Amino acid sequence: MKPAEIRALSDTELLNELENAVQKLFNLRLQRTTQNLESTAELGNTRRDIGRMRTILAERQRSPAGKSSPVTGAPAEEKETAEQ
Repeated sequence: MKPAEIRALSDTELLNELENAVQKLFNLRLQRTTQNLESTAELGNTRRDIGRMRTILAERQRSPAGKSSPVTGAPAEEKETAEQ
């Protein structure tokens, strides 16, 4: 999942996706243990997706909506005046 796709999700949708990804990682680890895993790359991809989701959730918790720019962290008002 790309970061833009993750950011487009609401908080509840993001939490559901995170829960599904954690469950998927568990199942992949189980398959690896039983030697039924076809693609070992899927483990790394799922771990990265979980990391992206957790990072975006943390960003949302740190910054109140509309108070700062998610890219620079600068307040939105200062960003607008700087662009003009």
